[in-house]
Amino acid sequence: MRPSTFSIVAADPATREVGVAVQSKFLSVGAAVPWVSADAGAIATQAWANTTYGPRGLALLRDGLAPAAVIAELTRDDAAAEDRQVGIVAPDGTAATFTGARCMEWAGGVAGDGYAAQGNILAGAGVVQALAETFAQTRGALADRLLAALAAGQAAGGDRRGQQSAALYIAKPGGGYAGFNDRYVDLRVDDHAEPIVELARLLELHKLYFFEAAPEDILTIDATLGAEIAALLFTADVAPAAAYGAATHAALVHFMHRENLEDRVRSDSTIDRQTLDYLRAFVARG
Repeated sequence: MRPSTFSIVAADPATREVGVAVQSKFLSVGAAVPWVSADAGAIATQAWANTTYGPRGLALLRDGLAPAAVIAELTRDDAAAEDRQVGIVAPDGTAATFTGARCMEWAGGVAGDGYAAQGNILAGAGVVQALAETFAQTRGALADRLLAALAAGQAAGGDRRGQQSAALYIAKPGGGYAGFNDRYVDLRVDDHAEPIVELARLLELHKLYFFEAAPEDILTIDATLGAEIAALLFTADVAPAAAYGAATHAALVHFMHRENLEDRVRSDSTIDRQTLDYLRAFVARG
């Protein structure tokens, strides 16, 4: 694989999340570049990618090697090491990046506190700088910070050959569906004219269906809001015309399960802003 690729690997020790965001002029970049495990860290292997760097690197991280030492071990006996590019971050935020001397220009990377950003066949050094600076300056969930960095890298010129695919992969202990695995966010855009834009759209859907509501988004269902919800459910043909009460709440819960919003069901007299906005939009669409 010699696609033009830029990526960022990053960790949020406070939430125990590790992840990779990547874009490339290459079909299905998410199938090759990102390798992530909550108990080990995150790895992006690219340029003339050696995909064995992913599982081998994660195993070395589990053994206690620091990212820089992992890179040294991976490249030590690789005859094509100078054609490789790799970024690695550990769950504690320690990070390192490597760019082989034969990677196609512009190629390079930078590592900082909690991240490593790298790319090859880029418009210039400003692409990687935009990745790093945007990630460091953005606040919020790791997924939002990674997407913001990716968008900034594209805005700075991205890869010289254009766009095709993008991916976002984040692991978190128990973060997968129903808590059975660590696959917290796993989104791919395999072939698209604007893959980062499409990836951002998918992330918003993922957050709606699977992220917990922030405390500031929890609304108390008072008389006014209850009347609106009851009217919306009636218009949506989900509940009969009635004041908001136990029966109306049950209808709301039924609606939420039907629309895959079961993770947002609340047993108290509250509703989160995302569910309310979804219900409003559902009715507006007719």
